[in-house]
Amino acid sequence: MIKIFFKLVVAVLLIPPFTHATEHNHESHVEAKLIELLVYKTPTCGCCKKWITHIEDEGVIAHSKDYRNISNIKTKYGIKPNYRSCHTAVTRNGFAFEGHVPAKFLKQFLAEKHNNAIGLSVPAMPVGSPGMEVGERFMPYNVLILFKDGTSEVYAEVKSYEEQF
Repeated sequence: MIKIFFKLVVAVLLIPPFTHATEHNHESHVEAKLIELLVYKTPTCGCCKKWITHIEDEGVIAHSKDYRNISNIKTKYGIKPNYRSCHTAVTRNGFAFEGHVPAKFLKQFLAEKHNNAIGLSVPAMPVGSPGMEVGERFMPYNVLILFKDGTSEVYAEVKSYEEQF
């Protein structure tokens, strides 16, 4: 009877540490899903700052680095001239997001597996895209998935302002 009592006491004393460890592991798992980007931009670009605000409002952690010329950065990450925009954001594991990619699609892309993809692009600077808001104006645009071989495909069609969120 005493042995059973001691086993119960030991079990009761050990349950809280195991429960805490499980909770801690769950928190670490949630933290691992946080998205952190390094945004390369020019120091005077206001739309880049607005885009950074957009992604931060959606829970993405952004660090920016200003360069007078970011063409070399775009080349380094394999972004061809026809896919370029004003800023380039990069994850720690090397995925690139070129231009005014909505946070919604950035998060979706990172949650999926894409063989041979380097990232997403919104070429040029479409009016009404995140960071390019001009009153009530909106220009439909495509979010492209970029591949290592230099090709692309339409990843998402954005036909209305509301579809970006």
